[in-house]
Amino acid sequence: MGSGYSRPLVGPRMSPAAADAATVAAPAARAVALDLLSAVLRRRQSLDQALERHRDLVRLDSRDRAFARLMVTTALRRLGQIDDALSRLLDRPLAAKAAGAKDLLRLGAAQLLFLGTPPHAAVDSTVALATGAQLAPYRALINAVLRRLAREAETLLAGQDAARLNLPDWLWTSWCAAYGEDAVRAIAGLLAAEPPLDISAKADPQAWAQRLGAEPLPTGSLRLFHAGAVADLPGYGEGAWWVQDTAAALPARLLGDVAGHTVIDLCAAPGGKTAQLAAAGAAVIAVDRSPVRVERVAANLGRLGLTATSVVADAQHWRPPRPVRHVLLDAPCTATGTLRRHPDIAWLKSQGDVGRLAQVQAQLLDAALDMLVPGGTLVYCVCSLQPEEGPERIASLLARNAPVARRPIVADEIGGVAEAITAEGDLRTLPCHLAARGGMDGFYAARLVRTG
Repeated sequence: MGSGYSRPLVGPRMSPAAADAATVAAPAARAVALDLLSAVLRRRQSLDQALERHRDLVRLDSRDRAFARLMVTTALRRLGQIDDALSRLLDRPLAAKAAGAKDLLRLGAAQLLFLGTPPHAAVDSTVALATGAQLAPYRALINAVLRRLAREAETLLAGQDAARLNLPDWLWTSWCAAYGEDAVRAIAGLLAAEPPLDISAKADPQAWAQRLGAEPLPTGSLRLFHAGAVADLPGYGEGAWWVQDTAAALPARLLGDVAGHTVIDLCAAPGGKTAQLAAAGAAVIAVDRSPVRVERVAANLGRLGLTATSVVADAQHWRPPRPVRHVLLDAPCTATGTLRRHPDIAWLKSQGDVGRLAQVQAQLLDAALDMLVPGGTLVYCVCSLQPEEGPERIASLLARNAPVARRPIVADEIGGVAEAITAEGDLRTLPCHLAARGGMDGFYAARLVRTG
């Protein structure tokens, strides 16, 4: 172009409708995106918290709201590549006081490198945000760097090791040791893309697959690509289904036929597994320590027309009136298996969090076993890829002769996805499983039976 821009043909492309939205999105959408990115990277908020608390986000129309979120999640998924590319275009690293300008450059780079935003729209709209005492001094620099980035995008990306750059050191090291570098590179490839939407139908999944145009997965979930606003989809308002990644839907099924039985769901919020168990006919006691999260479980169940007994309590200390035959413990964890949907976790968590949470998980395991009758079944699960939070917790439990035995899982119980069964008979899903169909979250689950 005469303006000095070129249009790179690299990275995942948006749909035509999304590209149009990127071109004409209101300036407020990019301002909101900048504030959200800064909330995560500088104020250390989770992206979910930042989205919930942002006052201006709800004032955007649905198109601008979706584009603001897409800009932020893309910047977080590709942060390593973005920072590497920017570092090659800067004479020296930006000073600490220029953190806001760095975030603005990241937002512009995400659009230029990975979202297919027309360069003039990406550069001009980003520069327009460089106002005020903190950003205005960097206006010329931002303009020059982004213009050069638009011209050199293909060359810069071609020389990058995307998988290595987009994972922080602590995750790369841990995952390579646990799964091997080839698997980690496959995982990283899935983490770089927007995930599809998975849902669990309350009844008649085949009919809902047809009505929604969804793809039935072997695990029993329904998958939608480019679903749009969830609340606008058929069946949402009438409570016919709920959003739940296909991997997250597997642990509750490992309890078997729970119809007519009492099931304790520990650390139950936001309630997807509670809904599964209630829909299967169980009398569910949903326990969570957060009153706000328990209210959210109740609201979700109300929309679905399902019921459960809600308890606000710390599961480490709470006990049921009498022991039961079924307990599901979805323990608090680093949630590193959910980076497809929560890319902020990679940059907010650390190895120190793994050790701290492993102690909590061990205490919760002991508490959960104390709630079981002899012969009762406990399913322990975490949405983490860290071995310390999954198999190492079960190995430690068994090594100290706790009154429990492992009951191996077989592939038929999880839709025949044999690659997700470990040598010990536990469940271990990786984001690269079902890769041809869009992948899945990383989950670990073990099924245990209390001995006499």
